[in-house]
Amino acid sequence: MGILPEDVARVRAASDLVGIAGEHIALKRVGRRYQGLCPFHAEKTPSFSVNPAEGLYYCFGCGAKGDVITFVREVEHLDFAEAIERLAARAGLQLRYDDEGGPASAERKRLAALREALGKAVEWYHQRLLSSPDAVPARHYLRAERGYDGDVVRTYRLGWAPEGWDTLVRALRLPADVLRDTGLGFVNRAGRAQDFFRGRLLFPIFDARGDAVGFGGRILPGAAAGAGGQPGPKYQNSPETPVYKKSRVLYGLNWAKGAIVDSGEVVICEGYTDVIGLHLSGVPQAVATCGTSLVEEHVQLLKNFAPRLVLAYDADAAGQAAAERVYEWERKYEIDVAVAALPKGQDPADLARADPAALAAAVKEARPFLGFRLERVLEAADLRTPEGRARAAEAALAVVAEHPSELVRDQYLMDVADRTRIEPDRLRVRLKGGQASVRRAAPGRSVPRPSMPGAEVQVLRVAVHRPDEVGDRLHPELFREGVGRRAYLALAGAQTLHDALAAVESDEAVSDLLQRLAVEDDDPAEEPEVASLAMGTVDRLLAEARRDAQPSPVIPWLQELRAELREEG
Repeated sequence: MGILPEDVARVRAASDLVGIAGEHIALKRVGRRYQGLCPFHAEKTPSFSVNPAEGLYYCFGCGAKGDVITFVREVEHLDFAEAIERLAARAGLQLRYDDEGGPASAERKRLAALREALGKAVEWYHQRLLSSPDAVPARHYLRAERGYDGDVVRTYRLGWAPEGWDTLVRALRLPADVLRDTGLGFVNRAGRAQDFFRGRLLFPIFDARGDAVGFGGRILPGAAAGAGGQPGPKYQNSPETPVYKKSRVLYGLNWAKGAIVDSGEVVICEGYTDVIGLHLSGVPQAVATCGTSLVEEHVQLLKNFAPRLVLAYDADAAGQAAAERVYEWERKYEIDVAVAALPKGQDPADLARADPAALAAAVKEARPFLGFRLERVLEAADLRTPEGRARAAEAALAVVAEHPSELVRDQYLMDVADRTRIEPDRLRVRLKGGQASVRRAAPGRSVPRPSMPGAEVQVLRVAVHRPDEVGDRLHPELFREGVGRRAYLALAGAQTLHDALAAVESDEAVSDLLQRLAVEDDDPAEEPEVASLAMGTVDRLLAEARRDAQPSPVIPWLQELRAELREEG
């Protein structure tokens, strides 16, 4: 029971395997064949070959083979009927079924109805933004605050969701189940259908094929969109639905995939306006995650298009990306991850408005992930004194130690030696000691090792094993923003270690850190390095104050405090 065999043959004959495969991988013509990197296994030398005349593909690396239907099934994780329906819709063919009343047919019709409803909503919201009087503030915001003209609005199909409770519902007359399963609306407690998006500028989200799957909605500055007239969240995103999975969708990929293939890299940012800003700044290969962090499923998708991933987050977010996951992705998928160094406190959308050339240059000059993180540590250090250089070396080695390749570690160790004026061999001994500590802490598994000053780790270890000795001597500000501070707050807010672990169950980095510290040896005679922790905090604050071009009255006070800490030991 299913699609009629003759219709399957029609779909196969009408589908261009080269064109469809080219939406997922970079293909180049070689003689009468097309070659590219296989999307089904990691490789750096193309072994995936397409015969356009026969509509067949074969990978000489992993043995994957099939026709256009097999390709769509495997690369998009669809069943046989779903793949044919996707291809039929693309080719404009009407399918016939021999089980028109069966459950499989009903599910296919339901998904088709959801996609159709989302397409209608995109157009309705878009026309509302272009011409409706109630969208005047939105149009003014786009022109004055974002610098978007009509061409930009039309290219990205931007829309406006009016303030009314059920304006879209009444306009499109969508059934309650379609509203719910598209994320366009819901039935409220009064039993009435209500719009999900109200009073928001809308950024339609399309999948790689260009089909609408959801929306991101931004409240206008100064507007109230919450209960009791209180401002709602700045961004409101469509919930996950049968046609929208956030881990499988990247905003802008439908527009960027050609540029990604041509450039050999994809630029990843966090927001919808970041993508548009990058595109308008001459970086058309930009995409964004949709209200979620970068996950492995995103990487699996993107590595089929390009071997280089550039993170274009604001400086703090880029520096805090989970290093162990990035290095694992680099190894597993044979990709390179780099970071574009944006000015502190600015995201790509900000920089696109202020200095688009600087944004394009930041992407062009993106540094390898480890090099970027190491530079952040050394820039914040005071390298003018032996003590400052020693502390900088310790912090830098903690970052270098996270990389799994010994050759890569040693290259960066040489940079640390040069910047801190410490002999490379002395640093190698320290680095090897740190690597051995990692192996002793958790044999047989890869433990995430966040970049943290040694004093933070030591004090947290004491806080885990001997909390009474440090309980009244610590404060969140003594820890840098990130894993260390979150770990201290978890310990400080819990009665037992188990309570702390339960509280951070969803924070993998903190949970792993606390569990690792709990199984590491603790010397009862070892004094907690609270003074060193305080000294490091003062040094960090001094470095931040000195980076400001304006004279700061806080610098003399911090210098005095540093002298007192040194005097007190």
